[in-house]
Amino acid sequence: MIEILNSAELARARDAGALVADILQALKLRSAVGVNLLDIDRWAKEMITDAGAQSCYVDYAPSFGRGPFGHYICTAVNDAVLHGMPHDYRLADGDLLTLDLAVTLRGISADAAISFIVGEARTPRDVAMIDATERSLAAGIAAARPGARIGDLSHAIGSVLSDAGYPINMEFGGHGIGSTMHQDPHVANDGRPGRGYKLRPGLLLALEPWVMADTAELVTDADGWTLRSATGCRTAHSEHTIAITDDGAEILTLSTAT
Repeated sequence: MIEILNSAELARARDAGALVADILQALKLRSAVGVNLLDIDRWAKEMITDAGAQSCYVDYAPSFGRGPFGHYICTAVNDAVLHGMPHDYRLADGDLLTLDLAVTLRGISADAAISFIVGEARTPRDVAMIDATERSLAAGIAAARPGARIGDLSHAIGSVLSDAGYPINMEFGGHGIGSTMHQDPHVANDGRPGRGYKLRPGLLLALEPWVMADTAELVTDADGWTLRSATGCRTAHSEHTIAITDDGAEILTLSTAT
């Protein structure tokens, strides 16, 4: 299903996007050395509930997961990259943490992810990997405008990642979003320009470049959800929800926090 939102729905999408972004920034500030991933999940639940929103994750049970996810946020640490299930783990100095959050507010969903290093210990390799996902996300957003094709966005994202030297996994990528979290069209993190669905004003897309330092192969954790790098290498993931407008792409998941 591909949804095209009207002006009233787009206004609600802006509110949902701002909420996701603000929660992620608040959680980033609280993600200090010694914090438990289960505390981050609890804080996410409290902020979602206080805003009158609903989690997109708690009851989510797609074919690639093992039963309902059961948590309010994805917390992926170090070699985990996608669908990281919160568990009893305390963050250590230098951990590379990804927080991925999707909520529905007044019937419209928004989805975003941020990767960052916890504490003070950081390596140039980790910093460069996070930067590559952020730059590729910006490239994909810059390519998003009415009349462009999904392949144009995929190509823009993939070009940045490839130039930075990262293998690209094609199993999971970006997606349409609207009244539900995951919709068509699929937005792969590499592709051929000029191919695929033609973008129209009112379309919402969640673009999410993610990489693993030295492999494109994923393995599934024992929890049935968390996806890790097959080699145990570190990973990074950046995501925004955007709206296609007459003037180009509007980023909905920018934080309003000061």
